[in-house]
Amino acid sequence: MAILENIRKRTTVLILIIGLALFAFVISGVFNSNDLGFGKMGSAVAEVNGENISIDEFRANVETVSRTYGPSMSATQLVNMVYDQQIRKTILNQQFEDLGIDVESDQIIEFVKTSQYAQIPDFQDENGIFNEEIFKSAIADWRANDPLRYDAWLQDEKAIIEAAKERLYFNLIKGGVDATLTEGKFDYQLANDKVDIEFVRVPFTSIDDSSIEVSKSDIEAYVNEHKDKFEQNKARDLRFVYFEEKPSAEDENNVKDAITALLEDTVEYSESNDTYDTIPGFRNTKDMVAFLDRNSDSKYDTLFRSKLNLPSVVADTLMALSVGEIFGPYKDGDFYKLSRIMDKKANGSVKASHILISWEGAERANPAVTRTKEEAEAKAEELLVEAKKEGAVFSTLARDNSDGPSAPRGGDLGYFQEGEMADEFNDFCFGNPVGTVGLVETAFGYHIVRVDDKQDVVKVATLSREVEPSEETINTIFTSATKFEMSTTEDEPENFGDIAKESNYTVRPVNKISEMDENLPGLGSQRSIVQWAFNEETKVGDIRRFNVNNGYAIVQLTKKYKKGTMSAEDASAIALPEIRKERKAAQIIAANKGKSMADIATASGTRVETASALTIKSPTLPGAGREPLVVGTAFGMEKDQTSDFITGNTGVFVVKLIEKTAAPDVENYSTYASGLRTSAAARVNGSVYNALKDKAEIEDNRAIFY
Repeated sequence: MAILENIRKRTTVLILIIGLALFAFVISGVFNSNDLGFGKMGSAVAEVNGENISIDEFRANVETVSRTYGPSMSATQLVNMVYDQQIRKTILNQQFEDLGIDVESDQIIEFVKTSQYAQIPDFQDENGIFNEEIFKSAIADWRANDPLRYDAWLQDEKAIIEAAKERLYFNLIKGGVDATLTEGKFDYQLANDKVDIEFVRVPFTSIDDSSIEVSKSDIEAYVNEHKDKFEQNKARDLRFVYFEEKPSAEDENNVKDAITALLEDTVEYSESNDTYDTIPGFRNTKDMVAFLDRNSDSKYDTLFRSKLNLPSVVADTLMALSVGEIFGPYKDGDFYKLSRIMDKKANGSVKASHILISWEGAERANPAVTRTKEEAEAKAEELLVEAKKEGAVFSTLARDNSDGPSAPRGGDLGYFQEGEMADEFNDFCFGNPVGTVGLVETAFGYHIVRVDDKQDVVKVATLSREVEPSEETINTIFTSATKFEMSTTEDEPENFGDIAKESNYTVRPVNKISEMDENLPGLGSQRSIVQWAFNEETKVGDIRRFNVNNGYAIVQLTKKYKKGTMSAEDASAIALPEIRKERKAAQIIAANKGKSMADIATASGTRVETASALTIKSPTLPGAGREPLVVGTAFGMEKDQTSDFITGNTGVFVVKLIEKTAAPDVENYSTYASGLRTSAAARVNGSVYNALKDKAEIEDNRAIFY
């Protein structure tokens, strides 16, 4: 009681202390927000040329887009798509602001006229034509009487304004894109001036790679000379061992035994009646529906099925069984099954083709059909004669004449069973042998019908049980994953692979993953692993276990790549072939200096070859592939002149010009100039934006938030 009394006396002091503590907690959160997440609130998901893209606005856009695409796109895919859109919007808006580009109401209306918005019925007159006054009136009406629709329109209007600005901006640039008649003539000549040459090639493959020594310093020097080829973004290398929760052999055998035990009758003791009752098994049950409801993972299929509709692994076997016979147990995918033939119909499924000739007013007739019933009958009779002729191609007749939706398929209706088609059509197909061609009238029109095939159908009862990992198997997998994780974390990081090998585990490498990647080969969508790999606190060699789809992954970070120029080690895969090519070219040239083309061919085990009608736009040499430098050199030579050594893509060449044929002059090169203009204009939107993006200073912070 004394303690409680003291607390009461000091209530004010306690409240003050608690308040100060809470205040200190909040203040400390402001200054130490990394762990609590306060630092992310109001931050930028990206910065473009010093302009922030707010994370709050970005998240709102992602939410809007997610409602459009639903589950068809993953969260990361949505984020990446919105990011690309926002970067584009920001870069272009900066251009619009610098150039003073804006759109007025009349420009908005002009844009709407030529967009999908012009198809909105509320904006059209009685003839279905967009009307400016009706458009303005509709917007005003929404504003006064339908605020929800008006708010939606305001969002559309923002998009329209952005699109109109883009169109104006790119059209201004396209206005400066031109091609003169001289340029048109030059383009024509590039495609039509021709040369005939003789050439000898000493391929790079004639020198073994192992004979060319390349040091680390050589690679570093090459990278420094060609830095633009060796730029890289941040990336990571991983390796992992996957412990999948899948059924063991014992689990499979248990399911197989359980399903086999249901095959025959069983005897059970009934305590209430003090009797032994016989419980019919799958073989003898009279109530298959109830039996499968109690014992199977799948219900009783009451439909007759053709061979095409049965599991492919057992289709032939099941079709060969008699009524009452049973096959199994057999494995089909993740299930063990027993199948019993309940009924069978010979020729119960028919495959047929038809040519439909309908008339105006026939059921479901195409509105474009205007012929009378009599005209339809006359045409059908003519086509019947054609279809019965020897060598007639029924599918072609159907494509050219049928009014039915199967016309593009040559009239093919596929397989069907009794009762699925109109009565008259059904009776003809099931009542005539394969190959019969005849005329049938239904409410849909006149049909020239051909019976293509017939198949037996069966009604199959299938008892199935899915093979799943047992609790014991799941526990074993968990234990194995835990032991492996512990052994790798307690040992040296480089021993990860050796430890896995000792236990016969497969180590799977994943190289050069990017910061916003989501899917890992063999594991699927694993954003958490990517985030861990790019966490600044995760070091090369670190190991961590992740709960993944149906199991566990023990993951090790094996390498980090910094943004910028590649190191010699990382660049070697690209640089080595190029350095070797340069050195092989030098060796080939040194070994063949002063030799004639014939001597070079003899010394290198090749031959002097010819190539005719080569053009600058098609610089392909027989046996050597594309060699633009070689062909371009030939165009700069005089007749009978022999070139110096040329280092091409696949080897070292020497060329002799045999003939150069100039393209015949044409009266006017405006067509070629126009083609150049059209081609250049078509590239403007993409090329200009890509150039702006390459020049922009972009700081990507997506990985902080997602």
